[in-house]
Amino acid sequence: MDASIKYVGLDVHKNSIVISVANFGRDNEVRYWGKIENNTDQLDKVFLKLTSGGSTLSCVYEAGPCGYSIYRHLQGKGINCCVIAPSKTPRQSGDRIKNDRRDSMTLARLHRAGELTPVYVPDEADEALRDLVRAREDAQKALRKSKQQLSAFLLRHDLCFPGKTMWSIACFNWLSDIKMEHPAQQFTLQEYINTVENNDKRVQRHVDQIRELSRESRLYPLILALQAMRGVSLIVASTIAAELGDLKRFENPSQMMSYLGLVPSESSSGQKVKRGSITKTGNGHVRRVLVEAAQAYRLPARISRAIRKRQEEVPDNVSDIAWKAQVRLCKRYQQLVARGKNANLIKTAIAREIVGFSWAIAQEI
Repeated sequence: MDASIKYVGLDVHKNSIVISVANFGRDNEVRYWGKIENNTDQLDKVFLKLTSGGSTLSCVYEAGPCGYSIYRHLQGKGINCCVIAPSKTPRQSGDRIKNDRRDSMTLARLHRAGELTPVYVPDEADEALRDLVRAREDAQKALRKSKQQLSAFLLRHDLCFPGKTMWSIACFNWLSDIKMEHPAQQFTLQEYINTVENNDKRVQRHVDQIRELSRESRLYPLILALQAMRGVSLIVASTIAAELGDLKRFENPSQMMSYLGLVPSESSSGQKVKRGSITKTGNGHVRRVLVEAAQAYRLPARISRAIRKRQEEVPDNVSDIAWKAQVRLCKRYQQLVARGKNANLIKTAIAREIVGFSWAIAQEI
């Protein structure tokens, strides 16, 4: 290894960056450099001083709300940089003191020792699609919350929709016919109705944008191929692709399952083997949509009209994998139900296997 290399730990915040440096060799102490504003010009000045003696820099900082702008700036300057997962940073159990200085020194020391786990950094186009997918998720949460608020208001006033399907056209027609006793209550009802309708339109606008942007993305072949599977619609496929990028970067499906936190936790020692609930590490957005997709396998295997239409644009080998997945997972779902397993456990188990088939499909495109 190059003895002139310097390992730089950056503790990045909204308004500041705290810097520490560890020279090559474990015998060398980690030294605190200082604190600067979160500004790329100031960062460049610091790095110019650090490289003045011909040293090579290797920088690291934790993934967080500040995004990847520093990573992209440093990479563009030809400086090696990686973003690491905070949840996988080793912590000493007896260490009760935490501050920015100690954090930056710890990052520099652990980076020198090779103890840190980097995260996947998407390119700018992939990140744009990911932001759009997450914005749609936020809009969906707002819609669900507004429906709950309207339902609670109706329940307080003993108003119950007589039809079968809530939030249908018939339901909104019924809501329009309601006349409250007090003008303030009528105003409140109308505001709740308007909020639900506006949030519904907001979600649809996001879906339209996802459909349009996904076609322009380099990930479109993957998004298209994943939709060959049952339960994997445009939103689910776009979420998987936008959050994980190219699935071929995973060496095997087990690695991808572990990355998404869909494998059982374990606490075994000696002859005692104890496995618990899933680890829930990694990307929670993908894990959530996969669990939702798993519900589609509770019914017998069949290729519906919607699935057949989605499979028209994918290769036959991808369709074959999707059918194999459907036959296996529908049978698996019923087997677990027959054994009396909890519904959430069943959906989680099916979601884990969907990951395996998604990985297999990615290898074919």
